[in-house]
Order: sequence, then C-alpha cells, then structure tokens
Amino acid sequence: MIKAVIFDFDGTIVDTESLWYEVFKQVLFEDYEFELHLEDFAKGIGTTDDILFDYIDSKLGIQMNRESIQEKTEKAFQSQRDILILREGIQDLIEKCTEKGLKLGVASSSGRVWVKHYLDHFGIEGHFQTIKTKEDVEKVKPDPALYIKALEEIGVEPEESLAIEDSVNGSLAAVQAGMHCAAVPNDVTHFLSFHEKVLRYKAFSEIPIDELVMGKGKG
Repeated sequence: MIKAVIFDFDGTIVDTESLWYEVFKQVLFEDYEFELHLEDFAKGIGTTDDILFDYIDSKLGIQMNRESIQEKTEKAFQSQRDILILREGIQDLIEKCTEKGLKLGVASSSGRVWVKHYLDHFGIEGHFQTIKTKEDVEKVKPDPALYIKALEEIGVEPEESLAIEDSVNGSLAAVQAGMHCAAVPNDVTHFLSFHEKVLRYKAFSEIPIDELVMGKGKG
C-alpha cells in the first residue's frame, strides 16, 4: 500500500533536460567544436554535472573551462526558459495523488532555488510536504540520500512509497532507498534501459495510482 509519492524534478515535472541538452550542445560546439551526442549527455542526467564534464575532457584531451561553459549554457537556457511547460499529465497525477490523501514530496539533484522557482512558477509548490535538493545531502542521485531524507521528513517507510522518475540515475537512487519506482522517460531518456525493479510507462496517466493506494498493484 502506497502512502507517499516522491517526484523527481528535472525531466519529470518539467522537461528542462531536453532544452538544456540543446543549448549545452550548441555552446560546446561553438567553443570547442565538440559534437555532444544524446547518448553521452544522458549518462549524466539525474546526477552531478561532473560525470559529463569528465567524459568531455577525456574526449577533448584537455580540461575545458567548465565555469565558462556553465555560464554560457545558463545564459542561453535562461533566454529560452519561457518555452518550458509542465510535462503532459504530471499536474493531473499530482492532483490525483493529493485527492487520494497521499503525502507528496520532491527529491532533486538540482539546487533549491532552481527547483522552487519552477514549482512556484507553475503554481504547484503547495502540493508538496517536503522538497529535498542537493543542499540537503552530501551525495546526489544515484545515491539514495535525497529520497531517504524526503521519506524521513514525511514519516513514511520506503516500502510504502513510490518514486516518480525519468532517468536511470534517479530510478537507481529510488531502488537503493527501498522504494517502489515508476519511470516515465522523456525525449532525452527514452532510449535508456532501466533497472528491472523499475516500472516503465509511456505516460503519467498509465501509472495505476488507485491500485497502488489500495495495495493491489505491483510497485
């Protein structure tokens, strides 16, 4: 029986990842003539940027100016962020979980200011009893700390909770935390292979919340 649902943020609630990939790829090519393929970008989704930067450095054979790349990418992203919208079906799922009396939370490897900005912008922050971000833990996903912290705060056991994810790193964090996990991949994670314990869906509307709340679904 599910008593709580903890949502990932980037790529799950808002598909920031697709836009970030496009602007990051452009900045890298302009500065280093480096062609960043989606499969390589996806390896760093849901965790720290260092994994992706280390990979690019190894391919370039030099250490790129990470601060400069991040600043340029951030500037390009911010100039286009108005096109971002909630992922289709996510608000309906959040509202349905609220109506069912479930405790809700967010667990994100991103920063608190970033996450809260978008939750407030889309008017959904009030649905969540806890918001855990990279400032709350020593290690982000795939380490389970973010999920463990969120569950501790709302007082629900891992086996009584469901994580909603879009990435491999995020879903591994949920599995290692002892949670059930449902993944709805987006445009930059759809080709990835997920852990066997992760239930994969094409749309948020497919997640059987009614069955899970009643203890009839497998999670």
